[in-house]
Amino acid sequence: MDIPTIPDQMFLLIILVIVAIVLIIVVFQWRKVAQSKNSILMLEKEIELKKMSMVEKDIESKRLMDNPIPLPQEQQDSLSAIRQSTTEVRSNVGYLHSEINERLARLEAETEQRKLEKMLKEIEAKEKKLKKMNK
Repeated sequence: MDIPTIPDQMFLLIILVIVAIVLIIVVFQWRKVAQSKNSILMLEKEIELKKMSMVEKDIESKRLMDNPIPLPQEQQDSLSAIRQSTTEVRSNVGYLHSEINERLARLEAETEQRKLEKMLKEIEAKEKKLKKMNK
């Protein structure tokens, strides 16, 4: 039998240390993956619960809209006034959005026009310069 020499023992020790380090890294990565999977599952459950809650609220609000509670005339008038003012505000908001979009489009067009006019002047100047050089 051969007795392992010191360099052979050192080589085996280095191999064992490398294997141990690799195993430790693998175990830590495996734990991280397991924790991530658990976190993802928890988030999916939370999302499902939120979706169910939103659906329940939507169903409840539809039920309330379908079965309006009879209100006194004064409250009905108040709600009508609120609805009317809400409609006016929404139409005003729509108008303002449209006006902003139109002004922005005009500004972009004017800017583009100025750039093109500047480029045209530069081209004309270069053409004149070339014509003078050719004469």
